[in-house]
Amino acid sequence: MEFRFRGISPAPFEPLLSLSDDELATRGMRRVTADAKPGFPCRISLRDAEPGARLLLLPFEHQPAHSPYRASGPIFLGETAAEPYDDTRIPAILRERRLSLRAYDAQDCISASEVVTGTELEQTLVRLFARSDTAYVHAHSAGHGCFLCRVERA
Repeated sequence: MEFRFRGISPAPFEPLLSLSDDELATRGMRRVTADAKPGFPCRISLRDAEPGARLLLLPFEHQPAHSPYRASGPIFLGETAAEPYDDTRIPAILRERRLSLRAYDAQDCISASEVVTGTELEQTLVRLFARSDTAYVHAHSAGHGCFLCRVERA
């Protein structure tokens, strides 16, 4: 079974790039500079930023569905990231982290969840997508709980 890993579109965030640090702060956002790798995973490119790269840190509604599981949380967006990741290859940011996987059904409610290492990701996705009630999966970092990406059947 193949899966499609999807980063988020940069389009809604493009107007934020020209804002000053003070303007970002009034919106509860900030500009940061990566000082380590790994540690600053861009949710557009699904890559860890290189030290010295600039990113936006902002709240993001990763589960906008009208359900009890509607959710948001902080994400990093690389300022130069232009194309969202959309591929069947597992991104390195998932292989190198402990993950919380949340399977959602067609009504956007959590139907199953697992905490795994990145090396267990593929076999766990096979198991989650074998369930008839899994429509898609969200991958989160297990430590901070931040949304990393959406996973769909290919």
